[in-house]
Amino acid sequence: QVQLVESGGGSVQAGGSLRLSCAASGSMFSINVMNWYRQAPGKQRELVAAINRAGSTNYADSVKGRFTISRDNARNTVYLQVNSLKAEDTAVYYCNVIGTVQAMGVFRSFDSWGQGTQVTVSS
Repeated sequence: QVQLVESGGGSVQAGGSLRLSCAASGSMFSINVMNWYRQAPGKQRELVAAINRAGSTNYADSVKGRFTISRDNARNTVYLQVNSLKAEDTAVYYCNVIGTVQAMGVFRSFDSWGQGTQVTVSS
C-alpha cells in the first residue's frame, strides 16, 4: 500500500509564497506521474500541476508562471512552490501519485491520494 504525507500548507497574505511537499512511502516499484490538485469550497477538484518521471511538467493556465512543480525521485517526493499567491488560490491542495507496485512477482498499478493541505490566501 502506498501512503502519501503532505506538508507545507498555511495562511499567507496575497503575494506571498509557500512550498508544499508530498512524500510517498510503501512498496513501490516505480512512480510515473506526480500531480497536485486543489479544491476550493463549492468548486470541483482541479489539476494544478503534473510532472512525469522524466521531469516534464504541465500546469493549469491559472497558475503558469507562479507555481513550480518538481520531484526528487530518490526521496519519492514531489514539491509545489507557489509564489505570488492570490485569494483565488485558496483551496485544499491534494497530492496524487500514480505508479506501479510489485508483490509476489505481480505488477499492478496504483493511484494514491494525500490527505490534503489547506492553503489560505488573504487579500
